[in-house]
Formats: sequence, C-alpha cells, structure tokens
Amino acid sequence: EKIRSFSVLIVGIGGVGSVVAEMLTRCGIGKLVLFDYDKVELANMNRLFFRPEQSGMSKVEAALNTLSDINPDVVFETYNRNITTAENYDFLLERVEHGGLENKRIDLVLSCVDNYAARMTINQVCNEVGQIWMESGVSENAVSG
Repeated sequence: EKIRSFSVLIVGIGGVGSVVAEMLTRCGIGKLVLFDYDKVELANMNRLFFRPEQSGMSKVEAALNTLSDINPDVVFETYNRNITTAENYDFLLERVEHGGLENKRIDLVLSCVDNYAARMTINQVCNEVGQIWMESGVSENAVSG
C-alpha cells in the first residue's frame, strides 16, 4: 500500500523506460509522470511494450494507452517534449518540484534516455533542486551499452 503514495518521473519511454513504467504501474505506484518526444516506430516492436497499431503515435501517448489499461488506479501525466530546450528545461524543473501527488515534489526521477544532452539536462535539473535521480546508462545507439 505504501507504494501508492509515491510519484516517479521517467524521462525516455524507450526500451528501458517503457519496461520501468510498466513494472511501476503493475506494482501500483501512485503517480507516473512520463517525458519523451519520440514516436513509436515499427522498429520498436522488438520491445514487448509497444504494439503495431501504436506505430506513429507519440511514445508517451502509446504508453498512456497501454499503462492505463494495466492499472487504471495510477495517476498519469504525459509530456511529448524535448527536455533539452530552454523552455522545456523550466517545465521539467517545475514538474520535478510540483508534479507529484497533491502537487508535491516528485519522489524519484529515472533517466532512461539514450543521449548525452538529455542526461546532462536531467542531471542539472535534479542538482538544482536537490532531487534524487537514477541513471539507466543506455548508450546513444542502444547497442554498445
């Protein structure tokens, strides 16, 4: 029951982030805030999370459809945004500080990105507000780790 009181923000809903989001949803996390700016492609079908009929959808929209079917009790926020822009940096910062349940701070930020710029943005945002975060360590080409 305690897990229902926690909020997690995930940046990157690809191979790692989609699995993390699914497992947290199945565990009954209170709230998930999802950021990604990419679209689902047929090449993503090797990841069990996405389905062929979701091809062309934003990853966060496809994730919301799938996750809300798995556990409708979880609160979801989704943002189809590139966090590395100045405008979206400020928005990410605001969501970290006030995106949790009852507009409280997020409990944990998970970086599931595959590029250096996004990783550094997450690091800067979290350091600016003293936020706990974890890195998944996926490489840019998603092969060499």
